[in-house]
Amino acid sequence: MLSKALNASARPAVRGLAVVPRAFSTTVTLPADSNQALGIAQYAKDFIGGKYGDDLDPIVWKRIQQFHTDSVMCGVSALALKTNAPTVLRNEALTSYPDAKGATVFGSMQKCAPEKAIVANSSAVREWDSNGTVFGYNPSIPGHTAGEFGHNDFYGVVVAAAQVTGDVCGKKALRAMICLDEIRGRLAEVFSLKSYKIDHVVHGAIGSAAVYGALLGATVEEIESAIGMTVAHYIPFRAIRAGKQLSDSKGASAALSTEVAVLSMRRAMRGFIGPKDIFRNPEAIFRFFEPTTGTTASQDNIDITLGNKVRWGPGPSP
Repeated sequence: MLSKALNASARPAVRGLAVVPRAFSTTVTLPADSNQALGIAQYAKDFIGGKYGDDLDPIVWKRIQQFHTDSVMCGVSALALKTNAPTVLRNEALTSYPDAKGATVFGSMQKCAPEKAIVANSSAVREWDSNGTVFGYNPSIPGHTAGEFGHNDFYGVVVAAAQVTGDVCGKKALRAMICLDEIRGRLAEVFSLKSYKIDHVVHGAIGSAAVYGALLGATVEEIESAIGMTVAHYIPFRAIRAGKQLSDSKGASAALSTEVAVLSMRRAMRGFIGPKDIFRNPEAIFRFFEPTTGTTASQDNIDITLGNKVRWGPGPSP
């Protein structure tokens, strides 16, 4: 579980990482004064690599299979009825991004660039807005009540990685899906993106970068770079949900964020170095919106700015 550290000094906005990998008998905590991007990277590699074993509560294995099956059925039905965004993104992947070493989209054996397969499949999964929703609220742990939400739209990351590597068994794939849900779910408990008009899919994108990298054998430094790039370059705002419009951007938000997260991971594995230690970066979203130094003055400015914005209704440009 992602956890807020109780030490108030030098704490980042995401205040610690504590994961419960073995039937809730073991926790892994990333302190407030640590590089949590590196910590998430190491946790993903350890969890997926089997360091913590497989003795999770049986209901966890059952639920992850249920959630994955549910998401696939939603995605396939959206394509069968030729809904717009899933069809556009699937065609784009098949016609513009062939890759013999890549991954597949729903309903085709033709391989394409993995991030393009992922964006197409994730979009299809979310189109009906019908598969699982989770809320990051766990009052049994201090500081875990931020209340951000998210959906089970990210399992295609694991399937694509399995297709690319060719050596991920079913049990390891399920473990990776659990790991991705654990990372995004605990982030949702400790940092509310929607409070700052940022779309909730960012937590899933961070988890996607970490899990895809871990499955591909990336180093923790490469995963840290990918998380840094994702947070520094690709933050979606809730403008896609404002008013009564229902654009394709709303339904495809998780897909588009996951696409760039996986692209960032692939780029990092080629040697591109992204921003380091992104959770403690004072100008990244976490500490910018929840300052840890000069809190009163900085937070007042942020609260005033957000308070002056009317969320609904037409208005002139600034």
